[in-house]
Amino acid sequence: MRLNSIKLSAFKSFAEPTTFSLPGRLVGVVGPNGCGKSNIIDAVRWVLGESKASELRGESMQDVIFNGTVARKPASRASVELVFDNSDQRAGGQWSRFNEIAVKRVLTRDGVSSYHINNQVVRRRDVHDVFLGTGLGPRAYAIIGQGTIGRIIESRPEELRLFLEEAAGVSKYKERRRETESRLVDTRENLNRVDDVLRELGSNLAKLEKQADVARRYRDLQARATLKQNQLWFLKRRAAEGEQARVQSEMAQSATQLEARTAALQRAVQSVAGERSALAAASEALQQAQGTLYEATAEVARLEAEIRLVGASRARITGRVAEVSDQVARWDARRAEAAQALQALERHAGEAQSAAQGLGAQLTELRTAATQREAALRDARAAQQRQRDLGVQLQQRIELLVAEERGIEAQRRLLSERQQRLQSERAALPAADADRLEEVQVEWRKAQADAQAAGSVLQALQAEVDCLEQERKRRRGVASDEGARGATLSAQLDALKSLQQRLQTNEKLQPWLKKHGLDREERLWSRVRVQPGWELALESALRERVQALALGDLDQVRSWTGEPPPARLTLFAWPESASNPVSGRLPQLARFLQPETDARVQALLGEWLAGCFAAETLDQALAMRRELSAGEAVFVADGHCVRRRDVTFYAPDAEGAGVFVRAHEIEALEQRLQAQSIVRDQANTALAKAEQGHADVSARMTQARQDESQARQRAQQLQVDALRCLQQVEQTRMRAARLDADLTELSAALAALVQRREPIAVRLAEAHVQLQPIEASRDAMRVGTQQLEREFAEAQARVREAEQQLAEIRFDLRSTEARRAELERTVQGALEQIDTLRAEQARAQTELQDLANPTAQTDLERAKATKAEREQLLAARRAAADASGVRLRAADEQRLALERDLPSLQQRVVDLRLEEQAARLSVEQYTGQLAGAEVDLGVLAQSIGSEAVELDGLQEEIERLQRSLTALGAVNLAALDELTGARERKTLLAEQSADLLDAMTTLEGAIRQIDHETRALLSDTFSAVNHHFGQLFPALFGGGQARLLMTGEEVLDAGIQVMAQPPGKKNQTIHLLSGGEKALTAIALVFAIFELNPAPFCLLDEVDAPLDDANTERYANLVARMSQQGTQFLFISHNRIAMEKAEQLIGVTMAEEGVSHLVSVDLERALGWAQAGV
Repeated sequence: MRLNSIKLSAFKSFAEPTTFSLPGRLVGVVGPNGCGKSNIIDAVRWVLGESKASELRGESMQDVIFNGTVARKPASRASVELVFDNSDQRAGGQWSRFNEIAVKRVLTRDGVSSYHINNQVVRRRDVHDVFLGTGLGPRAYAIIGQGTIGRIIESRPEELRLFLEEAAGVSKYKERRRETESRLVDTRENLNRVDDVLRELGSNLAKLEKQADVARRYRDLQARATLKQNQLWFLKRRAAEGEQARVQSEMAQSATQLEARTAALQRAVQSVAGERSALAAASEALQQAQGTLYEATAEVARLEAEIRLVGASRARITGRVAEVSDQVARWDARRAEAAQALQALERHAGEAQSAAQGLGAQLTELRTAATQREAALRDARAAQQRQRDLGVQLQQRIELLVAEERGIEAQRRLLSERQQRLQSERAALPAADADRLEEVQVEWRKAQADAQAAGSVLQALQAEVDCLEQERKRRRGVASDEGARGATLSAQLDALKSLQQRLQTNEKLQPWLKKHGLDREERLWSRVRVQPGWELALESALRERVQALALGDLDQVRSWTGEPPPARLTLFAWPESASNPVSGRLPQLARFLQPETDARVQALLGEWLAGCFAAETLDQALAMRRELSAGEAVFVADGHCVRRRDVTFYAPDAEGAGVFVRAHEIEALEQRLQAQSIVRDQANTALAKAEQGHADVSARMTQARQDESQARQRAQQLQVDALRCLQQVEQTRMRAARLDADLTELSAALAALVQRREPIAVRLAEAHVQLQPIEASRDAMRVGTQQLEREFAEAQARVREAEQQLAEIRFDLRSTEARRAELERTVQGALEQIDTLRAEQARAQTELQDLANPTAQTDLERAKATKAEREQLLAARRAAADASGVRLRAADEQRLALERDLPSLQQRVVDLRLEEQAARLSVEQYTGQLAGAEVDLGVLAQSIGSEAVELDGLQEEIERLQRSLTALGAVNLAALDELTGARERKTLLAEQSADLLDAMTTLEGAIRQIDHETRALLSDTFSAVNHHFGQLFPALFGGGQARLLMTGEEVLDAGIQVMAQPPGKKNQTIHLLSGGEKALTAIALVFAIFELNPAPFCLLDEVDAPLDDANTERYANLVARMSQQGTQFLFISHNRIAMEKAEQLIGVTMAEEGVSHLVSVDLERALGWAQAGV
């Protein structure tokens, strides 16, 4: 993979499209400082994805766009394109199959940046992927700018590791690891979110189940309310249809009456229309008569006005004729005056023309004389200037010699002052304090021992805290378990007591018992204590009498026959005396009552259980069956009943079943709860002790951590002090050696200055001798030149005077000519104006003749007679119009009477129509509501008929159902669907949680695999680079040795430290080397990386700047050798030795200020031309 060309357009100082063709493998870029050479390096770094403006020597990314000059406008966009030869298929990714790859970046003024590969728009990351592992990138080791060597020298060990990683090609591994870690973090976050959602779902499911139960009740009530509402709408629609039919009948009758009145009104309207037509005809005739009268009146007025206008016009025209005669006379006088003035001007122009010809000849003679004097003056001045130049040259030579002498004196003075300062500084250098260094080192070792001891104490306390933490967790778990057990027992006890309490109060019986004063009586089961194991047998024998209530006098029940209890109820009276136990052939069931049972209860049960025997098992009961008499029974502990002729198996068939068992369980739970409370208190006490112990040890560990931190900080501070003392000693030694060398150089320089000063004094004396005769001849020439200047000035003055007189005469001639033309125009204008006025005078005479009209007065008399006739006709037609108006008013009054009666009928029809519309809208409303409810009207009508539903009671039923719905409160109607969805979601989330756990395991394994591969690759790379570095260092230094050291044990995190030993010096870090040694060491390190993983090309920007000629020679030879091994080099240099090694030289100039241009030189072709010329 080789770089074929670099194309720049409007990038920084390259304003015009510029292409750098790179056919060779060793290309040098040369040019003066500031011409834009380093912009080539910036362009390559920029197109490879650099995003920091500071790395491109700018403040913002907009600075890379050509900003314009005085002669050029700023560019709107910048672009850089790199064209690669990829015939070796070294590029990464999908672009490896192309033999040529063009990578381009474009930036516009509005900040839009785009990347292109082979003219396809790509991402910045795609550009990075192409060069992963090749050593190329915006900040890779293959691009060594002016600050790169300095950064390598000043880099921390962790920063040097980045160069090793790039050489090892682990960029893709690190990218994969970052992506994997990012996916792992996302997976963990997703797992945490899934777990949170699962916990939330678990708490929400119980709520949703309760809400679903309420939603089912709500839907039932809602369905009943909907049915009643539909029935209400159906009945209201039926009523609205009946009302609509009634209103339609009344509306038809009213419409018939309205039509009759309307017909009569129409006849009256027709009559009014006829009379109105007659009136309109009479009015029209009246208006015509008025019109003819108006015309006659207007004709009379017109004739009178015309007679008055003719008189006024004759007077006006007569006056105008007299005024035109006066104007003709005035213009004729003006013409005569202009003709006389024109004759005088012609005489004056002839005289001026003769004077001008005489002055012209005189001016020619004066100009010839002035030209001759000007030539003499010019020759004199040239001779004077030549003499002056000779003097100036000698004077400048003298000044240069004086300046050089002064410069030498200033240098001598500065060197002397510097020599004194260096001698003072050399005398003031402190002696190396080795005792202080030894003291600090001893204190540092002691502080390290203290820090290690404090660390051991901290580790012991940490182990103790871990043990106490485990004990605390165990105690907390025990206390939590005991608390949970206590809560469980308490909940069980509360549930059993609640069930027993419900048995004590029966909802149906409670009002009846309260009415008869029995609501506070205890049930029989609460007074009985049965031996464990025989509860079901006693319950089976007593059956409903388990719930019996005591009654003082059983005769009271006679009064309750009319109002018996609403549910089954057993009442008993206490026996008057205790019954004696019967000792028979079979064991009595009553003997399993516990002794603490009340005596009266034992007596009562003795009577009830007479003839009831007990057996442990069903087999025993069956065996005892033959000994039973009629009415006797044997009860098994499981509750089964065996009689002489039958067997009844026990099963709990009511809510009150197991009442005696629950009583025993309640007693047992109360005892267990008391014991559990004691155990819980003990666990809490032990937990408090564990918490206190953990807190005490934690406090001690905090103090130990502070002590350990302080000891470690003191050790670090002492280590820094020791290093500082060591550096001071080394710096003092190096400074003394440097001062001695500088003093030696200054002494040699002062001696050289003294030698340079002697010949300068000799040349200065010679120049003064040569200057004296030149100054003397220069004064004489100055006097002669001044005389010639005065004569030339007098000649020029006479010429200017003659020219001024001639100009005045010529100006007077031009003025005379202009005045003559003006007078000729005046004469011609006067003649034209006279002709115009005479024509106007003739037109006025013609108008006076036309205005004479002798028949005007006769026409006026005739028009007045016509006006009188038309006034009589107008009076007759006005009388006819008045009679027609009287008839119209009578017909209109009849129409108005009919119209007054019509609105009441119309309003009645409108009211009925509105009532019909209201009924129709009601029908449509209820029909629409029933249709919206999607009700089957036939089924609804049957339900109304079968239930005998009445309209009046439906509304109350709907309101009662609505109150029931309201009583339910806020109901989540979607609870059933949400419950189903929540259960499905819980199952899905559980599956997702398992999948995420599997994914986390897979990603963690991938990270371990990547770390293993990266660690192995970095170890191999470190060994190889260290080997190459050890070989290249002596090649560049001419001896010595160097190596790389890892500053940590873990390869992935360890830094890299450079240790170098130039020839004749001891081993030391790169930071203690001189500037040139640092640069050579950094170059050796970079080239060692190249030996391992050669980049396709390498850019070097003035890397040889700090090197002397010998080191530059070795550096240039190494670059040339590596270029032969396959790496393409493009270097910028000002050094002649480096330029000689280049196969191709590219010159960059800035002939136009602010704009870089390209000059290319092929050295091999130039050498061929030179040899051919020889």
